[in-house]
Amino acid sequence: MSSLLRAPRECASWSWELDDYAPPGLESALSVAARMSGVLHEHGLLVPGALEWHWYVDGVGGIGVTTRLSLQGPLDDPDLPGRLLAARPVGFPDAQVAELLVSGHGTWLDAAGEERHEHRLVELTVSPDPLGLSADLAVHHDIWGHFDFRGFPHPDVEKHNAPRLAAALQALDTLLGVAAEPGEPTYFGRAEGHGIRTPDIIDGRGPDLTDLL
Repeated sequence: MSSLLRAPRECASWSWELDDYAPPGLESALSVAARMSGVLHEHGLLVPGALEWHWYVDGVGGIGVTTRLSLQGPLDDPDLPGRLLAARPVGFPDAQVAELLVSGHGTWLDAAGEERHEHRLVELTVSPDPLGLSADLAVHHDIWGHFDFRGFPHPDVEKHNAPRLAAALQALDTLLGVAAEPGEPTYFGRAEGHGIRTPDIIDGRGPDLTDLL
């Protein structure tokens, strides 16, 4: 594993509303997660290893319980929905699964082009909300943009990684039949198109964000 700095909030995120792509519900959400993670796997960005989710109760909201389940097969395994529901907290028999986070590791390239692995290089979430399926992708590291978290340019790191992320996002747009919407900006950056927006440059440097790392 590498020693990449990770921001506590996303540097950029993208979302897809999937009403026209798949119906709501847990089985559908897992099927979509399988297809999306397959695209990310093809681009070396995500090898799924576990699912994490919160529980909620209709009319009450979140109940403060989070569950993590190691994957023993593919995300579209027909037995997986039952395994998720079998993990329902016993004190909340009406609890439902909230957003599903697909966690795992991905590959990034350093300035010399050497491959390195990082846990949660990208974060994929799919919501089985009964009102409509949706999905989000977020990144928390500085390797996708022109500057590192200290504000120094790192063009070789950007050159090796930003195009891979852009290609994966374009492939997801094609898969889902809808263009991703950029997520809300955070202290650490914002999405622009299929990449990260370049911040204001002062004397050749970007902002130093290490005070909140």
